[in-house]
Amino acid sequence: MDELKCECGHANPVGTILCEACGKSLGNRQNENKLLDMRYEGSARRSQTYNKSIIDKIWNFFSSVKVGVSLIVIALVASSIGTIFPQETYIPSTIPASEYYEQEYGAFGKLYYLLGFHNLYSSWWYLVIIGMLGMSILIASIDRFFPLYRSLKNQKVVRHDSFMKRQRIFGITNVSDQEVNLEQITERLKKQRYRIRQENGNILAEKGRFSRWGPYVNHIGLIIFLLGGLLRSVPGMYVDKVVWLREGEMKEIPGTNGEYYLKNNAFIFEVYDKENKEDEAFVKAIEKTGTAIAKNYQSNVTLYKQEGEVLPGEKPQLQKVNDFEIKVNEPLKHDHYALYQVDYKLNEFSKMSFYLMDKKTEEKFGTLTIDLNNPKPSYQLKKGYSVELMSYFPDFEFKENGEPTTKTRIPNNPAFIFKMITPDKPEGEVSFVAIRENIEPAGENVYKMAFAGVETRNATALTVRKDLTLGILFAGGIIFMIGVVQGSYWNHRRIWVKRKGEEIWIAGHTNKNWHGLKRDIALVVQTTPLFEPTDQLNEEKSSNKGEEISG
Repeated sequence: MDELKCECGHANPVGTILCEACGKSLGNRQNENKLLDMRYEGSARRSQTYNKSIIDKIWNFFSSVKVGVSLIVIALVASSIGTIFPQETYIPSTIPASEYYEQEYGAFGKLYYLLGFHNLYSSWWYLVIIGMLGMSILIASIDRFFPLYRSLKNQKVVRHDSFMKRQRIFGITNVSDQEVNLEQITERLKKQRYRIRQENGNILAEKGRFSRWGPYVNHIGLIIFLLGGLLRSVPGMYVDKVVWLREGEMKEIPGTNGEYYLKNNAFIFEVYDKENKEDEAFVKAIEKTGTAIAKNYQSNVTLYKQEGEVLPGEKPQLQKVNDFEIKVNEPLKHDHYALYQVDYKLNEFSKMSFYLMDKKTEEKFGTLTIDLNNPKPSYQLKKGYSVELMSYFPDFEFKENGEPTTKTRIPNNPAFIFKMITPDKPEGEVSFVAIRENIEPAGENVYKMAFAGVETRNATALTVRKDLTLGILFAGGIIFMIGVVQGSYWNHRRIWVKRKGEEIWIAGHTNKNWHGLKRDIALVVQTTPLFEPTDQLNEEKSSNKGEEISG
């Protein structure tokens, strides 16, 4: 049986509680209550009608408000936990995440990492929660919107007696000896912006129906907003990465899939000078702090674009795009990408030079220069003299057991283990050299590595950002706010006037602001023989209170 036919002749879908046309009760559930439940006009919702197939069960699960609220709570709790410690994107790139969280935050930090909260907002399980939440909002909206729309569209002017009697606002006036000017009533309703439908002396006045769609507009905005959030995990839609560039260094810009490269020509760091007339306004601030105040952070860079396809192992063919100056709040913007100045490092060790020399005579047998970012395994000096680099520790420290290790890959405190090969020592001598340290193994070496000089250079840190989801997020937010205004500042009001023999029945319903509806009806019946209808909910409460007192 696919339809329920009412005595008025209208065919209703299975599960309908109140006839969509006349409002007559089609089941026993509504008869238990004096007042009608008008939330969805008694329409047939799929979730309350079918529960047989797997699709029905899935639909019913996601259409539940409790499930939707639970998913929101889970998402909020997970998001809150994700803010306890910084996400992996914002930790130093020089330390693996698996080590960083344990070093900085102890056992709780390690647990935080193992549970995946370090990369929460792009983790599969968080995206699943957001996807389920979006599905819940979508299904719940469809489950309620279309039955409600159909019921409001099919409603007739003349409603069933039981429908009228069981409205919260209801009243009857006997007009056997009096005349009622329905045209006057109609004009008063029109002045209050009601849309009027008439049939055989009966009136249906309605206004503000569009406010009923406010929650569903909210849902559309939320779905679009969640979709924008999910799209951030799609490659090419969202990039938020940091790239460090030393002066003279060129790197692929992360997140561009090899399409763009950037070269750091120079990093400029300027401070305000008390002796400079142009900086006189900052003299007091400099004297108060006692330290130099930064005036300008600037990276002079060149942007290159890759031309054609690059085979594995082949160098990319780059074409210069332009030169740019990147300053704080003045990013480089090109092709949806923006590069912001976020950090810097002055005088980072770049190259170190050493002499191979005789310890006693201090005779030098050549100089080697080590590129600290790309050291060679061996260095040839004079004929018969060479040096092998056995180990290199860019950021040297000793472990608890006394073994040397490196904290990071940045040359903050470089140390080396050299093997010095000479004609008289063909098997070589081993020496450990660090800043202000020259440690030899047991026994005394004939030769040593002596510090000859150091070269430094500045480094700049740039944040690379690309966000093609901002428009989607913005649209979702705007649509959501439209729904909020639509549902909050207007309300759906209906007034039914029914002539039944020598009686005039008046009933009214609104989704909120009952005081406003009562005021509208009072203005309509003013100076007419019609009685102002009563609020049956208040009467019911008064009756119940009286029964409690008498009991």
